[in-house]
Amino acid sequence: MDFDDVKKAAKDVEAKGLNPGLIVLLVIGGLVVSFLVGNYALYVYAQKNLPPKKKKPISKKKMKKERLKQGVAAPGE
Repeated sequence: MDFDDVKKAAKDVEAKGLNPGLIVLLVIGGLVVSFLVGNYALYVYAQKNLPPKKKKPISKKKMKKERLKQGVAAPGE
């Protein structure tokens, strides 16, 4: 076997292998897709199982302002 034959065999092995850039792209792409799917699953789970947010009580001052804007006189004035 010549030294040239060994070089040709080595080139054939390299040509048939997966491109390292492609492997990195697939790994990163898989991680991103799994992250997005996981976030969506958590969002759907939270929407079904968590209680709705409680609204903050409106202060008397704000209620008075809103009534004045609408033209309704607040009681006691």
